[in-house]
Amino acid sequence: MKVFLGGTCSGYRWRDDLIKLLKCNYFNPMTKGWNEDARLREVQARKESDYVLYVITSGIKGVYSIAEVVDDSNKQPEKTIFCVLDDKMEHKMKHSLTAVMNLVKSNGATVCTSLQEVADYLNSKC
Repeated sequence: MKVFLGGTCSGYRWRDDLIKLLKCNYFNPMTKGWNEDARLREVQARKESDYVLYVITSGIKGVYSIAEVVDDSNKQPEKTIFCVLDDKMEHKMKHSLTAVMNLVKSNGATVCTSLQEVADYLNSKC
């Protein structure tokens, strides 16, 4: 089993923390020297992964990860996992992301609120 580690790229280094907890294979899209080859590897890994995870932190700078998780929760809810780590997030952003979490969950995808919860869920599927 393989999970794609998508989501917030700046700020908190959540991928490093999660990887220590995982018992399954994963694809980490973070790479130095982002280029077209890296983008194509990421697209392929998302397609091939059994699960696609989107973790959002207070370091979020753009909205594409939000668009991806909503799209995936509609098209492939059985393999989509969404996690918001809101410990340092301002109130308005927490409120908005709670609405996104509810939307994603209503589409049938899995929603988590901690990296441990994500790891427990994924490790139970290995």
